[in-house]
Amino acid sequence: MTAPPAAAIEVRRLTYADLPQVVAIERRAFPTPWSLAMFVLELSKPSGVCLAAFVDESPPEAAAAASPPGRDRKLVGYLVCSRFDMVWHIMNIAVDPDRRRHGIASTLLIRLFERIDDPDAQYTLEVRRSNDGALALYDRFRFRAAGVRRRYYADNGEDAIVMWRTPATLRGSLDDVPNAHPT
Repeated sequence: MTAPPAAAIEVRRLTYADLPQVVAIERRAFPTPWSLAMFVLELSKPSGVCLAAFVDESPPEAAAAASPPGRDRKLVGYLVCSRFDMVWHIMNIAVDPDRRRHGIASTLLIRLFERIDDPDAQYTLEVRRSNDGALALYDRFRFRAAGVRRRYYADNGEDAIVMWRTPATLRGSLDDVPNAHPT
């Protein structure tokens, strides 16, 4: 499967109607998936940003025909971000395992930063210490490790790396990260 061009990835607000596909991806993507109720709770928060990524499933010859845009779009990834005081917490970002390494997670992060549109915004997240792909993704977006949450993941007791993206991390330091303890 070839990667769709970034322009072929449509990102829009995640809706309640998208949740069956989201839960299906969640169950395939994570050993301890979120429940439907967790997604409903996050979607109900007025200050959050929840995004869905779609790609065209039409064969190229059908796309060349006069079919309406978005007719055969498939949800392939999502991002859930909540605001706590002045900090944006990326709670969940996932891509269908069959669609990873195709620019979908990168596109979701780019759209998140565009929607928040604040050069002084602070973002944080936790990621499994063993998740090399996610760590590399976050590193490309200049998130920096600032601590560890010991035994954070209930399924196997794995530690989580706490990462931040702030004005200081964009300049290469952790000066504005609360309680930073680089790993």
